[in-house]
Amino acid sequence: MTIYRDTGTDISLGNTGDTVTKPTLSMLQAISQAQLGDDVFGEDKTTNALEEYMAKITGHQSATFVMSGTMGNQIAIRTHLYQPPYSVLCDHRSHIIRSEAGGVSVWTGATVYPVIPRNGLYLTLEDIRAQFIPGANIPYGFTRATKRGDLTEPVSRTNIHDCPTRLISLENTLGGVIMPLDETRRIVEWAHDNNIKVHLDGARIWEAATAGAGSLADYCSLFDSASLCFSKGLGAPIGSMVVGPEAFIEQARWFRKSIGGGTRQLGILSAAARAAVEEVFGQGPNGEGGKLKAIHEKANRVADMWTSRGGKLALPVQTNMVWLDLAQAGLGPNDVSEVAAHNGIKLRGGRIVVHYQISDDAIDRLEKVFDTVLSGEFKRSKDMTKPYGSMN
Repeated sequence: MTIYRDTGTDISLGNTGDTVTKPTLSMLQAISQAQLGDDVFGEDKTTNALEEYMAKITGHQSATFVMSGTMGNQIAIRTHLYQPPYSVLCDHRSHIIRSEAGGVSVWTGATVYPVIPRNGLYLTLEDIRAQFIPGANIPYGFTRATKRGDLTEPVSRTNIHDCPTRLISLENTLGGVIMPLDETRRIVEWAHDNNIKVHLDGARIWEAATAGAGSLADYCSLFDSASLCFSKGLGAPIGSMVVGPEAFIEQARWFRKSIGGGTRQLGILSAAARAAVEEVFGQGPNGEGGKLKAIHEKANRVADMWTSRGGKLALPVQTNMVWLDLAQAGLGPNDVSEVAAHNGIKLRGGRIVVHYQISDDAIDRLEKVFDTVLSGEFKRSKDMTKPYGSMN
């Protein structure tokens, strides 16, 4: 099914995610006009300008371009962790623990402790405190949670059985759900009071800003470092940006080089990324003039199509993701995917990610899929060999 032809390629609605977005003509034109130089030696003017721009709009001193969000997270985390033993706290669904090939443990030697949010949506300070492990840099008498869940048991800072927390990694958005700015600030301020660094996996922080939860600077400036992705919902071909203090970024460049991230004429990618930010996110602090707000409206339309037919949602729709509760609807993991395939739509499971290159025609076809699977007459597939849908 052809939905978008700006670059002569086809894009289908799918839970393959917003990573399927393609560069637009303006991004390709920006590539052709890029000033190129050797970025390893800091001589690529296009990249230098993008890094300065990203540092400015996120409220940080400096920035460095990286090839992917995974590389950005791993470099940032490695730069924060310098003397083991140490551990990292993160949401149990986080990209750094689920989708980065165990990189935190491989590259840093850190233990990663997954934390389950009690509200089922996003981590709170109470969630963090309950799993926090103090170490030698924590004052005597600090308290941690017991198995009963209270916060009154004193823990010695020299307990050698523990692996002390040195870093908290937060992801926003996560599953399309926004971590509120006030809660983010609570966690970061508490962490800093206890000499703990905090990293933001902001691959989709653009979505939170567009939704009005806070500007890029409101969020990113709270953190010791942040990683922002250009190639998901923004549609750039490659790349992410790590932002942080100048000394931090200088050190991060060493780690970037050590894992093969040093590149030469990087301006080809930086030019497309800059065009993606300005065109798709927009040039205002909350995405004013961009394309993401319309996508949030389209995601809500998809959610309404599902719920108006009796379906339930697994998570609230706050940005560009719709999570269908397939089990509640009596559907197996492949059912919606298989019906969608007959309508020219690629889906996997109950996660639908809406991006700006999806047409209204695709949404109309999806509505027909929902009509079929929620009709009460649909016969469930017996094929359980592809748990994430018919694409696998």
